[in-house]
Amino acid sequence: MSGRRAAMKAVDWLAFGERVPPNQKTMFNALKTRSDALSSRLTSLPEKPPTIDWSYYRKVIMKPGMVDEFQKKYEALKIPEPVDTQKDKINAQEQEADKSAQTYAQASKERISKYEKELAKFNSMVPFDQMTIEDLNDAFPETKLDKEKYPFWPHKPINEL
Repeated sequence: MSGRRAAMKAVDWLAFGERVPPNQKTMFNALKTRSDALSSRLTSLPEKPPTIDWSYYRKVIMKPGMVDEFQKKYEALKIPEPVDTQKDKINAQEQEADKSAQTYAQASKERISKYEKELAKFNSMVPFDQMTIEDLNDAFPETKLDKEKYPFWPHKPINEL
């Protein structure tokens, strides 16, 4: 049991609490309270169960062989610990989440560099209140009017009136 207690992972509740959204704080607090209650109950239990004084029961119980039979059955009783069948799936999901987080971080760094270049472009151009139409067309070519497609802009042709 001591090996299992030493192997139990401690939860960093401060780091966990920082990642909890505000609308789930009550659920987080309930989880922490329940976890603390369970861990305190577990630590209050002894490492090994109290030993049974079989000699005392042999003296007190009159039926011969009954205590020996109970002792054999008690010592033969082995309660198996549950086998962790989900650990591999959880580890695979964790590795997948790490990979997706790394790819997202890399894509974010690329977006940040692209946005920094755009910001540098905006900071270096002529202020809008001092800009002419030619400066606007140079800075933002997508706003330039297509004279072939719209030759009469901003006026409508006379035959359409």
